[in-house]
Amino acid sequence: MISLRARGEHAPLRAAAAKAGAGLIAISPWRLLLRDDAATRERLREALAAPRVVFTSPVAVRAARRLQPLRTLDGQRWFAVGAGTAMALRRAGVAGVDAPQRMDSEGLLSLPGLAELHGQDVGFVTAPGGRGVLVPALEARGARVIRADVYEREAVTLSPRPLARLAELDAPAKLALSSAQALQLVMDALPEPLRDRLRRTQAIAASERLAELARAQGFTDIVLARSARPADLIEAAARPSTK
Repeated sequence: MISLRARGEHAPLRAAAAKAGAGLIAISPWRLLLRDDAATRERLREALAAPRVVFTSPVAVRAARRLQPLRTLDGQRWFAVGAGTAMALRRAGVAGVDAPQRMDSEGLLSLPGLAELHGQDVGFVTAPGGRGVLVPALEARGARVIRADVYEREAVTLSPRPLARLAELDAPAKLALSSAQALQLVMDALPEPLRDRLRRTQAIAASERLAELARAQGFTDIVLARSARPADLIEAAARPSTK
């Protein structure tokens, strides 16, 4: 299994792969930097006071929780893009969280609680560059989006060790694909021979949107997972190829 995640974020997928008897090549195109400044704290305070609050990732929950306690106010509704984010919110003390069965931006937008937003404030806790479709879609429904970017992704040079392992692969491999930005950064940074080698893997896409992106990047063997959770990616990787 090949993982494209931030530095320090490969452990859950590594553990799931090991449980299934597989190894992991961890390629990190960025590192995560949790923000801690007065402007971010104020923006987060405003976002968390909105009648509806959306979190886009477990990292957003972790970063926000470092800045202030997460507590539901009377009449509020909290939303998570997927089950992992919802679980992180519950662990942080938020009891009622709505999350879609289809764990992506389109699934979140299909939730009834985000359908009628005219004149409503929506807190949006995220990072720059992620979930680009959500804010315009919420605004198109009449929401005033209060965006709090509580962490950021800093691009880093790809480590040579995992690239050497990728170059030496002589057996079928699976690519766990849970981030469009990660795939784009890696494909842009790899030399052409390694791009070709990566394209020959089976892409395990965490959403239809990611599957479409993989096809656009030249992948031909693509399997759709139920979500970006490690267990779901590993389950999808175990299915027979339909190529």
